[in-house]
Amino acid sequence: MITGELKNKIDSLWDIFAAGGLVNPLDVIEQITYLMFIRDLDDSDNLRAKEAAMLGLSHKSIFSDEVQIGERKIDGQQLKWSVFHDFPAAKMYSVMQEWVFPFIKNLHGDKNSAYSKYMDDAIFKLPTPLLLSKVVDSLDEIYKLMNESQTADVRGDTYEYLLSKISQSGLNGQFRTPRHIIRMMVELMNPKADEIICDPACGTSGFLVAAGEFLKETRKEEIFFDRQKKNHFMNHMFHGYDMDRTMLRIGAMNMMTHGIDNPYIEYRDSLSDQNPDKDKYSLILANPPFKGSLDYDTVSADLLRVCKTKKTELLFLALFLRMLHIGGRCACIVPDGVLFGSSTAHKSIRKEIVENNRLEGVISMPSGVFKPYAGVSTAILIFTKTGHGGTDNVWFYDMQADGFSLDDKRSPIAENDIPDIITRFRNLPEEKERKRTEKSFFVPKSEIIGNDYDLSINKYKQTEYKPVEYPSTQEIMAELQELEMQISEEMKALRNLLGM
Repeated sequence: MITGELKNKIDSLWDIFAAGGLVNPLDVIEQITYLMFIRDLDDSDNLRAKEAAMLGLSHKSIFSDEVQIGERKIDGQQLKWSVFHDFPAAKMYSVMQEWVFPFIKNLHGDKNSAYSKYMDDAIFKLPTPLLLSKVVDSLDEIYKLMNESQTADVRGDTYEYLLSKISQSGLNGQFRTPRHIIRMMVELMNPKADEIICDPACGTSGFLVAAGEFLKETRKEEIFFDRQKKNHFMNHMFHGYDMDRTMLRIGAMNMMTHGIDNPYIEYRDSLSDQNPDKDKYSLILANPPFKGSLDYDTVSADLLRVCKTKKTELLFLALFLRMLHIGGRCACIVPDGVLFGSSTAHKSIRKEIVENNRLEGVISMPSGVFKPYAGVSTAILIFTKTGHGGTDNVWFYDMQADGFSLDDKRSPIAENDIPDIITRFRNLPEEKERKRTEKSFFVPKSEIIGNDYDLSINKYKQTEYKPVEYPSTQEIMAELQELEMQISEEMKALRNLLGM
């Protein structure tokens, strides 16, 4: 969560764009993203050089030697942020427009890569050298504050705060998933080095980035010291689809900045017939759109056979089941209505997950998790595609705190159930003896079936009532009389003081 001076600096950066004539929030986000990407290229290239030196490996800098830009060859060092940010405004502007921007557009050699596809139509839109100079100075200040911050994921939080500006503007608002919730879901699924991971509504690739970061932290040696697994990680593991080209462009750069060279990020309406994926992925992580326009005629027929509805949240669940291969797992966010909705479509998709696959967990989250951008109550469903059942007992958890206040401010607080959720989910055999009055407990499949496949935690949670003993009527009356006498005495003393 971004607060204090860093938040003020980001707000000031936004104001700089507005004063310079760029007011469309999507344009602003794109231009900031390009500049952050250019700066991160410099930082990541320096970091990789240091890592290579420590490991005794050779390193070929992307800025080394001469770089071909159109018909010209120029010194690659001039394309580094740390070099050109000291140039006078006019020279910096010409370097950015004529050299740096064409350089990043053609940075990835594979013309079929996600990065190349979505950078191909990118446009440098800053209108004046003065605006560029102010933005570069402002970003340098923001990066300085980020580097001084003690927060573990300040870079990600900063970027998420920038993206939240789109929602605040009311233009193409995106329903953003908080990074700590994404991280929790990734840790719950504990991805392996051979996964094929997909987010069919990826936006800016938050789930894919988090999964990649988790794998680098927990399976670094397994992935990066095995040529085949490293190739899989860089080129074949991550798949994302969305219908917003701006988000896809930002997502592709987001992935590349995090060291994933060639994610498969495509423009696609995942619910339509243009999505052929079936039995393909081992892990799906997603927060699909809950509302929005849906062209019923374009929805894939096999999804409608599972649940005939216009509700995107139900259709995406059917889609996840189709896209996963047998044994594939899913962790997805759904609105609470999915858990207890009484329509035929609601019941049929819940029945499909419970009866024909293995539903493992339902984590109920408080409604404030998505504030200030949305107040909807949500839950996380965790299930495995089996195609032949397997649900036995379903684990429920009643999350009451996520480390932040549940109001619009979302200030950090001490109460946080997330570490407990991860610990308990990773030790499910120890959960079997828990009572329904605790935060987590198991519910047998037979009981869920008996309740029309209702998955809302309040259907099964028991409230423990503690008896309260009240004083007798005689004792209460005696206390009231004593209070009345005390008041009378005090009033008498007050009148004497006033000479009445």
